[in-house]
Amino acid sequence: MPKKRFPLAKVYGLLEPGPVLLLTTAKGAQSNAMVLSWHTMLEFEPPLVGCVVSSRNHSYALLRATKECVLNIPSLEIARQVVGCGNSTGARLDKFGKFGLTRRAATRVSAPLIDECFASLECRVVDTGMVRKYSFFVLEVVAAWVDAQVRNPRTLHHRGYGRFMVAGETVKLPSRMR
Repeated sequence: MPKKRFPLAKVYGLLEPGPVLLLTTAKGAQSNAMVLSWHTMLEFEPPLVGCVVSSRNHSYALLRATKECVLNIPSLEIARQVVGCGNSTGARLDKFGKFGLTRRAATRVSAPLIDECFASLECRVVDTGMVRKYSFFVLEVVAAWVDAQVRNPRTLHHRGYGRFMVAGETVKLPSRMR
C-alpha cells in the first residue's frame, strides 16, 4: 500500500513518547497539577527524564522557581480527571479540589504525590540549559513510589486533539537488558 503525505503538525501523535503524566509542583501554599505528554528517558542510573513544560503553563513558573516536581503516572481509571486538568489552568483553579485528586506529601521534594495515580516519581531539575530555547527541563528522579497491587496499568498515551491510546497487551521477548 502506498504511503500518503502526512501533516507535519500531527507528527507528534506518531512519535508519542510514553504515558500521559500529571506533573505536580508546589511553592508555599500554592500547588498545581498539569498534564504532561512530552517527556523522554535520558539515562537509566541515576534515572534522568527530559520534559517540555511550556512557558505558557502555570506550572512553568513554579518549576523554574522551585526546581522540583513529581511525575505522577495515572491509569485509565482517572482519564476524565486527567483530561480535566489538561483543559484548565491552575492559575485560576484548584485542580486537586475540582477533579477530586488527593495530595500526598512527598519525601524529598515539596511538590505533592497524587494518591489516585499508580506511580509517582519525585524529581529535581538538574539541567536548565535548554529551557530558554526549547522549554526542555532535565529532571533527576530522587524517589519513586508504585502501588504494588497494580500489575498491568492501562496507561493513557496522547495521540493529539483529544485522542488517546490505552496501553494494552504486554509481551515479553528475549533481552539481554538487566
